[in-house]
Amino acid sequence: MRIPLRTLFLVALVLPVASRLTGQLPPATAEQVDAAAAQALQDSPTPSVSIAIVQQGKIAYAKAYGNARLDPPLPARPEMRYAIGSISKQFLAGAVLLLAEEGELSLDDPVARFLPALTRAQDITIRQLLSHTAGYQDYYPLDYVAPFMLKTVTPDGILDRWAKIALDFEPGTQWQYSNTNYAVAGRIVEKVSGVPLMTFLAQRIFGPLGMKSPLNLTDHSLAETDATGYLRFGMGRLHPAPPEAPGWLFAAGELAMTARDLALWDQSLLEKSLLKPASLREMISPVRLKNGAPTSYALGVGVTNDEGHPKVSHGGAVSGFVSYNAVWLDEGAAVVVLTNMDASPAASSLANKIAPLLLAPERDPQAAAQLEVARRAFNGLQQGAIDRSMLSPDADAYFTSQALADISIGLKPFGSVASFEPLHFGPRGGMTARTFQIRFSSGKSLNLSTFFTPDGKLAQCLVVQ
Repeated sequence: MRIPLRTLFLVALVLPVASRLTGQLPPATAEQVDAAAAQALQDSPTPSVSIAIVQQGKIAYAKAYGNARLDPPLPARPEMRYAIGSISKQFLAGAVLLLAEEGELSLDDPVARFLPALTRAQDITIRQLLSHTAGYQDYYPLDYVAPFMLKTVTPDGILDRWAKIALDFEPGTQWQYSNTNYAVAGRIVEKVSGVPLMTFLAQRIFGPLGMKSPLNLTDHSLAETDATGYLRFGMGRLHPAPPEAPGWLFAAGELAMTARDLALWDQSLLEKSLLKPASLREMISPVRLKNGAPTSYALGVGVTNDEGHPKVSHGGAVSGFVSYNAVWLDEGAAVVVLTNMDASPAASSLANKIAPLLLAPERDPQAAAQLEVARRAFNGLQQGAIDRSMLSPDADAYFTSQALADISIGLKPFGSVASFEPLHFGPRGGMTARTFQIRFSSGKSLNLSTFFTPDGKLAQCLVVQ
């Protein structure tokens, strides 16, 4: 929950079926993960982190670091549960999609079909609830537990106070994170299924996936054998964090579980084993606003591009805990990082450090050849000349004698080239865009922005600082 600051989301652990755990992280990679975790704890007062990694579609690593409790000290273990906050939202989205598969509801049903007393219920759809484009005001925007959240509330009590007032904007016209949307959607799941939300999740998601540890923080507290959540005021010392009173996390951030169990959910997304392919496409397709403007949010998950690899991810934060979950569908990889300190930066930063260890670098089949072409072109520009046989007609026209003279004069203070390395590449306008970093003996550096046509000609060769 409480995503705005993060936007950046007594059951013993029983190991899932062995066939689902056949992966193993290479020892060298495991050492790098251990080093990254140790550095994350050194850089932050976060007491502990619990990590699970999926590679090649299999859970390949699960390990915890630091202390799950400070007084008395209790070392973190991978079988301990942490609150996962708003990562819970993707489980609710999954529940809605399962009901849609059965024809019990549609993503485009109006809220009025199930909860007609809510504001503008006829004008708001379930899809808009799950994508944060509905307009209902967020009941939990603060990054601390306000006094009113120390008193028990019911889901309908949340709806009465926040979903029966004026909307923050017209439905579908803006994106604004709102936990209220998920409280509304959670009540819809309960009305349609006829059972409490946690019962539905346990029967339809946790059970089939072999997830044994999920705990509903609305009804139960974390056990002595689980992680303790902490907070600090400013740069002060750590204190046990006061939990939200029962009811406040309903449907938007109510779950606690082990990192390994969350990785089982990630594995199901990679395998397409729980949701049908069409449902998964709905879940990971970013919505557009009514004016056609794109968002980077789908149904319970954010969708971005991570160095050429599509990433489905979400953070979570409730009192005393911060979490992060990322899945790379094209790579069969996922990273779960759970921490037990309010506002901890370790969850997302550690996931970002682990990601490059799992993702194959995007391959550039023409890398060597085009690097040589770019190097030759730049050598010529240093001398105020260029081999025009390398250029497209547009680039040939661009490099006038004046342009070549100015470029040569501007490059002279940089000295000789010490290194010439590729940075990025990707498609652009029917061509391939490549950026190279040039370092000089003087210690200075420049970038060279190039566009290569399909026949290998340079359509652009610009020196940028």
